Formats: sequence, C-alpha cells, structure tokens
Amino acid sequence: MKRKILIAFLLIAASLASAASRTIQTPAPPAPVSIPFELVTRHIVLTVKVNNSAPLSFVFDTGDTVGLIDLERARGLGLNLQGQVHVGGAGSTTLSGAFVKDAAWTLPGLDGFSQPIQAALPFAELSSRFGHAFDGIVGSDFIKKFVVEVDYRAGMIRLHDKNKFTYSGPGETIPIQINSQGHPIIAGEVTPMGGAPIKGKFVLDLGSGGCLALYSPFVAENHLPGSGLKTIKLIGAGGAGGQTNGQVGRVAELKIGTFKIANPITDFSEDKRGAFASSALAGNIGQQVASKFKVFLDYDHKRIILEPTATFSEPFDRAQTGLALRAEGQDFHTFRITDVLDNSPASEAGLTKDDVITEVGDRPAAELSLTKLSEMFERPIAYKLTIRRAGQSLQVTLAPRRLI
Repeated sequence: MKRKILIAFLLIAASLASAASRTIQTPAPPAPVSIPFELVTRHIVLTVKVNNSAPLSFVFDTGDTVGLIDLERARGLGLNLQGQVHVGGAGSTTLSGAFVKDAAWTLPGLDGFSQPIQAALPFAELSSRFGHAFDGIVGSDFIKKFVVEVDYRAGMIRLHDKNKFTYSGPGETIPIQINSQGHPIIAGEVTPMGGAPIKGKFVLDLGSGGCLALYSPFVAENHLPGSGLKTIKLIGAGGAGGQTNGQVGRVAELKIGTFKIANPITDFSEDKRGAFASSALAGNIGQQVASKFKVFLDYDHKRIILEPTATFSEPFDRAQTGLALRAEGQDFHTFRITDVLDNSPASEAGLTKDDVITEVGDRPAAELSLTKLSEMFERPIAYKLTIRRAGQSLQVTLAPRRLI
C-alpha cells in the first residue's frame, strides 16, 4: 500500500486560538495574484519567509488554523519562544512546543502581506514521512483573507480580493460551516458497498494526502466497512498525533453536492483517541478527492466552489506495494522501510522492516524523492530494487498491484 500522510491539524488550546485573532491587517490584492506551489506527497508546499529569512517550505492546510513553524527551525532563526503549547491531530498523542512572539511570515509574490507565526512545534517526524523539509504550516487565518483558488493541474494558488470576487464558471457552490478550529465542514453522503447512502459532515482537508477517511465512531455506528468487503491493514499513516490505525477498503460512492465520486479508497479508522476518533464528524476528505476539482475557498461567504477538471472521472485504480516508507538524512534520500503488509507485493519480494532502498532499477536513491518513489510504485510495473540490510546489499523484484 502506498504510504500516506494524513495531517488532520489541529486541535489547539483555547489560548492559542485567542492569540490567532490578533492578526496583522494586510491589504487585499487588487487583482488575482498567482503563487506557484510544489506538490509533495500530495501536499501543497508554498515557499515563504519568516522575519526575512531564507526561503522556507510551509504546507498549505485547510485542516489548520494559525501560522506554525518547526520548533528547531524557530530556534535556528532565533525566534522569541515563550511558554508551552500542546497540539493534537490524527493519532493518539500530542505535540508539545512553544508560543512564538514577534515573528511573521511573508509570501514572496504577494507584496505587502505579513501574518504572525503563532506557535513552534516539532515537525521532524512529519518531515521524514513527508520526504521533504516541513518548516511550517499556514491555515485558515491566511485563507480567510482572500478567496483562494487552488489549481492542482497548474500547480498554482490564485488569491482573489474577497470583497470583489465573482464566479462565472461551470463549478458548483457548496455551503460550508467553519468550526471552532477554523476548518471548513461540508455535508456529504457515503454509500457503503451494497448499502444505502449515509449522510454526514466532513472536513475538507487539503492538508491531508489521503482520499476519504471515516472516523471511528461513524465507522462503528454504521457497521462499516461491511461484511465481505476486502480490506487491508492501514500502515504508514499518521499526523500531528502520531500513528493512526484502521483498515483500508472502499465505499461505493462519495457524494458532495451533486458530484458523485465512485469507489474512493477509504480509511476506516479504528482510533480510540485523536482527530479520527471524533464523534462530531463523519470523516475527512483529502487531496485525492479535492484534486479532481479546481477548488475555490470563499470563507467570507461560507462556501466553496468545486469545478471539475478533466481528471474527475478517472478511477482510483492505483497499484499498492504493501510498503510504508520514510525518508531520512538531511537530503531525504535515505528511504527506509518502516512497515510491511502481510500478503502483499512487498512481503512476497522478501522485504522487511528497516531495509533501506538504495537503487530502483538503475537509478540511485540520490536521484529520487519520496514523492517520485511513491508515484512510481503506484504503477503496476515490476521494479528491480537494490536494498541495504544489516550491511549487505541485496536485490529483489517488487511488483506493485491493486490490493483493494
């Protein structure tokens, strides 16, 4: 199974949410401003600066509220850290960090913009899962300043003046609620295999690299995934709160407005604590669904607009390996296996936990990224892997295939 990151941020203490309200006033752009982004393991990464620093990599996340920075990065920049803050998300544990005073982040290409950094948290573990520098997060405090157009196909966000924006395209307007954490909540329906549609409320979480995740109370209440449905163990998934647990399968349909998304890959959570154990919501809709659309986030008018793209009807038919991977080292080119699914291409190839992939075919690891590796392993092609195990170099053949 392809490694996934579900960064369902953030359940922040009330004091931090209060501090977030004291934002710096910034002028709206007079015309749409286009900001390029890099898509890293299905996450939007923006290049930003903090207090006129060198360029940093911040994740754009509708599942977060305030501006956050990595704790070690904050120390390296000499930021003013005070007190303690504790944050949870997907997973059962919390991250502990500090409040940040007198620091702001800016976005190259958006003249005159500045917003406070509210807290510093240790993101090193997320960087390894991400396979890329994870210097911080921007969320709803940024989004609500504009109408934010997310164009996955162009690799661009466009920032529109929220007071002058009008829409005249083929998209559909979906009402949203903004919950107490600043996250957009939409109404939807899931139809289990062989079952009737079930209504629920979902977080639209562009900071999740997943497809559809159903929270454990919703799963239990509706007896999901249902008898006879093929599932596999969820491995390599986690967020701010660490590892998440559950089964991966499919539902027959996810409906948002009039849009019907067929057979989405679905995580059926078994978490007892953390965001995915919340009884307030049915689940989380992530990037793999969102990227089928051009998405307009219009928080002022409590709506999103979904404009289907040419990829809308493409099925979720990717292959899986049964591997969970992390990227280590300063350059993130050491690809270590952290888990292997039983009865999968990975186990059949003889791969084991702690093996390090050093070559794929004739390409050394130094030429690859975790994003590229994940994309390659979604294709049903046999790969010759060179791995390092206990000081020895071994060669195996990995043949990804569809498992669910």
